[in-house]
Amino acid sequence: MLDNSHIQIAPSILSADFAELGRYVAMASESGADSIHVDIMDGQFVPTITWGPRTVEAIKKWSNVPLDVHLMIYNPENQVDSFIDAGANTINVHVESCNHLNRTIQQIKARGAKAGVAINPSTPLGVLQEILPFIDQVLVMSVNPGFPSQKYIPGSEGKISRVKEMISQANLDVTIEVDGGINADTARLAVDAGADILVAGSAIYDHQHGVKSAIELLRSSISS
Repeated sequence: MLDNSHIQIAPSILSADFAELGRYVAMASESGADSIHVDIMDGQFVPTITWGPRTVEAIKKWSNVPLDVHLMIYNPENQVDSFIDAGANTINVHVESCNHLNRTIQQIKARGAKAGVAINPSTPLGVLQEILPFIDQVLVMSVNPGFPSQKYIPGSEGKISRVKEMISQANLDVTIEVDGGINADTARLAVDAGADILVAGSAIYDHQHGVKSAIELLRSSISS
């Protein structure tokens, strides 16, 4: 059987209590999270508005694991430096919202952060072909971005496996992160398809037995 001990868990604070973000970040960090996923939304690329760089700067003080920042915004190149200055360790930008993707990836890497490219459910994978050699991770959305607590889109594992095949064929060291509707039932689907990092929000922060138990349950669901 496959050894899935390398799979990382990234709690999404989009499902946390906004009034106590620092405490919820610390809770996840101390409960075995590998990173904290921070969703930044501008109200235009997606319907919701969340936070800016100052929030990232504030929660950085509460985290002992990396911050994985997901920019669901138009023209992310205008904000990349501010989020890295605030403490982001990884910056994910959407292929659908970035006019000059290669240049934006270069901008992120030049600042010493990891660079990821996010792709929406209906976006064809061909758009990754030219940028894949220059990035650290692909963020596959298994829901349409913009809201927490959505259900995993059935069949998303097919897209994950095709991304995995693209990476393998090119012999690249690129990780696959999956975000959307991840819980104890869907986590194994994503991992079996090739996911390396699982972003989970409500499955972690709304769990009746707490954050630590939720992370342990996710790890158990994907263990060999």
